[in-house]
Amino acid sequence: MQQTAIRTVTWPAVMVALLIVLGLFPGIPLAVLPVPIVLQNFAVMLVGELLGPKQGTLAVGGFLLLAALGLPVLSGGSGGVGAFLGPSGGALFDWALTPLAVGGLLKVDWLCQRAWREWLVLVVVGVLGINLAEVAWLTFGYHFAFTKALLAESLFLPGDLIKATLSVTVARRLRAIFGKGW
Repeated sequence: MQQTAIRTVTWPAVMVALLIVLGLFPGIPLAVLPVPIVLQNFAVMLVGELLGPKQGTLAVGGFLLLAALGLPVLSGGSGGVGAFLGPSGGALFDWALTPLAVGGLLKVDWLCQRAWREWLVLVVVGVLGINLAEVAWLTFGYHFAFTKALLAESLFLPGDLIKATLSVTVARRLRAIFGKGW
């Protein structure tokens, strides 16, 4: 019982720490879009896979709260409310929903039985969800043409697919080591 209580507190803290560590790496800027390529998307998907919808959303929500309070936890050391209103705001707002959706879908055992199904959940919810939120944010908030924003966001797909693959690989390995209900 006590071990479960300890895990309930420590694993979300470990995931928040991972998000912060990945934020130390500066984003890779793209010439056609004011949104950089960041590693933190990987951790957001991993959090949903490992912690589930409730703990995962709380962990990412806590991380986003730290960012909103001005701590330099976002990629390249940025933080503050301005980051949420900037060009990356769409992704940041979607990060709060990603663990909820990923974790909720992966509660269906059929989706976890095979790695490719788990990967497909991450691609649809994590990769496409975050990228489409960013397209909507740029289109409505920054008056980008929809097609321009969509084409520019497509530059993220190869790297995001690699992040989804890495997330599934790491999550499945950790579940094999610590057990499914960790």
